[in-house]
Amino acid sequence: MLVFRQLFDAPSSTYTYLLGDAGSGEAVLIDPVFENARRDAALLRELGLRLVATLDTHVHADHVTGAWLLKAQCGSQIMLAEAAAAANADRLLRHGDRVAFGRRHLDVRATPGHTSGCLSFVLDDQTMAFTGDSLLIRGCGRTDFQQGSPDRLFHSVREQILSLPATCLLFPAHDYRGLTATSVAEELRYNPRLGGDVNVSDFAGYMNNLGLPHPKLMDIAVPANLRCGRPEGEDGLPPEPAWAPLTCSFGGLWEIQPVVLEERLAGGHANDIQIVDVREPHEFTDALGHIRGAQLLPLSQLAVRADEIDPTRPVVTVCRSGARSAQATVLLQKSGFKDVANLAGGMLRWRAEALPVDDGVA
Repeated sequence: MLVFRQLFDAPSSTYTYLLGDAGSGEAVLIDPVFENARRDAALLRELGLRLVATLDTHVHADHVTGAWLLKAQCGSQIMLAEAAAAANADRLLRHGDRVAFGRRHLDVRATPGHTSGCLSFVLDDQTMAFTGDSLLIRGCGRTDFQQGSPDRLFHSVREQILSLPATCLLFPAHDYRGLTATSVAEELRYNPRLGGDVNVSDFAGYMNNLGLPHPKLMDIAVPANLRCGRPEGEDGLPPEPAWAPLTCSFGGLWEIQPVVLEERLAGGHANDIQIVDVREPHEFTDALGHIRGAQLLPLSQLAVRADEIDPTRPVVTVCRSGARSAQATVLLQKSGFKDVANLAGGMLRWRAEALPVDDGVA
C-alpha cells in the first residue's frame, strides 16, 4: 500500500510530499523545508516509516531545503538534479533515472525551463506526478532567473508532464491560493499559459512580460540550496531540549515517555522537574492515583494559576490519557514557559508500565 501525505509550509506556500511503501516501511520526501525538518521526522516516526531519500525538484529561491537536516536526523540520502550543480548531494539525478522506496519507485524526468536543473517525479504507475515549479495549478514557474528559458519550459511541460495519462494527478511545489492538486486533463484544457492551442511563441511572449520582482529570500535561499541546505560554519541542527530525552510529535508537542520520566525522578532529578497534574481533584486520588510529588492544577484553572508554577524549572504535564495535558502544554508555552513536555499516554500508560504511584489501586 502506498502511504501519501501532502504537507504545507505557510511562509513560502511550499508543498512537501511524503511517499512511503507500507510493506517495507521505506519512504521519500519531495521538497522538504528546513524549518519543518523536525515536523517531517516526527511524522515518519509516527507512521513507522524510514526515510531513505529526500528529493528536491530544483534549487529553490524562496525557502531553504530541509535535505541536510533530515539526513542528519534520519540518515537519508540527498538527491537532486546533476544539472543543479549543488554540493553535498549523495546522488545526482538525470532524466530516466529511478528512485526506489521499497517495492515502489519514482521515475525521474528532466523538466528544465524554470531553472536549468528542474526535475519532475512520476510514480511508477503514472497515477501521480510531482512537478515542482515546472507546472503549477493553472500556471507555471517563472523563467527569468537561474538559467530559466520559456522555450525549454514549454517543451518540458508539453513533452514530459502533459504527455502523461489524462487522469494522472499533478502535485506542484507551490500554490499561493490553497489549491492542492490538478490533473493532466485539467491543465491541458484550462492552463492559460500552457494548455489548449497555446504554442511556444504565445508562451514566450507571456512569460517575457510578467515583470515579477525577485523572491525576497533569493539571496539567502539559492546559496543555501546549492549546499543542499547545509548551514555554513555549523551543523545547523535546531537545539533539542537538554533537560530530558524528549520526542517531538507531528503536532509539534514535546513528549516524555513514562519510563524516561521515572528514570529522571529516581535518578536524583525529582527536584529539578515539576510535575503538573491537570485532572480534576477527584481523579487525582482515584484508582489510577498520581505520580509522587505531582502538583494538582486542574486544566480549567491553569490559565489563572500558572503563576504557581516555577518558570525556571522544566514542567511535565499529566492527565488520564495525555489529551488534556497536551492542551495544558500548549497553554503553558503560550504563557511563556520554555521547557514543557507532555507525559505520553498519561496515567493510563504510567500504570500500564507498572510505574510507582501515590494513592491509586495496586
